[in-house]
Amino acid sequence: MTHPQTRREFLRTTATAAGAVGLGLVGGPARVMGGTAPAPMKILVLGGTGFIGPHTVRHALSRGHTVTLFNRGRTNPHLFPELEKLVGDRDGDLAALEGRRWDAVVDNSGYVPRHVRDSAELLADSGRYLFVSSISAYKDLAPAGITEDYEVGRLDDPAVEEVTGTTYGPLKALCEDAVREVFGERANIVRPGFIVGPGDPTDRWTYWPVRVSMGGDMAVPGTPGDPVQFIDARDLGSWLVGMLEDGVGGVFNGAGPVQPLGMGAFLETCRDAGGGDPAFHWIDAEFVQEREIRFPIRGPATGEFGGAHRIDISRAIATGYRSRPVADTVRDTLEWWNGLTEEDRPGRALRAGPRKAGAAGGRTVSTEAMLNLETELLEAWAARA
Repeated sequence: MTHPQTRREFLRTTATAAGAVGLGLVGGPARVMGGTAPAPMKILVLGGTGFIGPHTVRHALSRGHTVTLFNRGRTNPHLFPELEKLVGDRDGDLAALEGRRWDAVVDNSGYVPRHVRDSAELLADSGRYLFVSSISAYKDLAPAGITEDYEVGRLDDPAVEEVTGTTYGPLKALCEDAVREVFGERANIVRPGFIVGPGDPTDRWTYWPVRVSMGGDMAVPGTPGDPVQFIDARDLGSWLVGMLEDGVGGVFNGAGPVQPLGMGAFLETCRDAGGGDPAFHWIDAEFVQEREIRFPIRGPATGEFGGAHRIDISRAIATGYRSRPVADTVRDTLEWWNGLTEEDRPGRALRAGPRKAGAAGGRTVSTEAMLNLETELLEAWAARA
């Protein structure tokens, strides 16, 4: 799904595409996503039923491709009953893949290098291998404008396989190495930033439109001009399929929107598209940090993660990546959130929101607890002022 380009956007994208060779693209020319599909492909998706997988699968099917899923059959097994489903495990049970070949492989479930190498070697005769990595693969996210050539993180012990907050990024980097070593120029590495939209299990981005819809006095760390980057899972899925169709290889950052976005404009979009009448109170980021309070997807503009929302995406744009209007992502995410049942999310509690540093992530926190913490922060800021 794309949205109409302005003349300025068209000229900028055309100029970017003209420099695709200099950006290190391997494969076909840049194009607008959603154009005429080439000959149908056979695509294997390792995973495919979590968050980003279904969006990728649906877009591939809409383009006339044949999709096969390989997973353990535990996550959302009801999805895609019409597709061929191969059951196995990345950790030692790849028998269902033996002797098979696909035009392209999409790996969005690889976290351990050994697992990724095993699948890549077994599928080496397939056409292309697209591995979904992360911007966490970089050694840090300190500078603004990080390109795909920035140094990645490394483990002191490459044999480590436990995925933690510390090892996640370096392990992704080792997974990338494994794919490139096996597939060479037929490898495609995508490093997304925050992946958002309907179905996001983390609630990190979802917190903001949901909180805005509640209205009232709302604490926001930083300034309205602070940049914010994210990629709608549906845009990510269509972009991945588009690169496979064009035979594009290489390494690409995956973030958006295509047009730079500030936090203030983002929150105003949340208000206009999703409703609510909040009063935004901007609080100095260092003050928030001193009080050891963390907000989802927000952080200090300096330090190890200062460039997390300033990632360079010119290579992605050159391949034809487009981002839908932010308002669409806001509306669709709120529609999904408001449709959750008590069974889906007991107490309709968010899994992300303002919380004290050190609090366990990934667990739901009551709306009352989050609003109380926000009130305490607002009162402290008012007293300081």
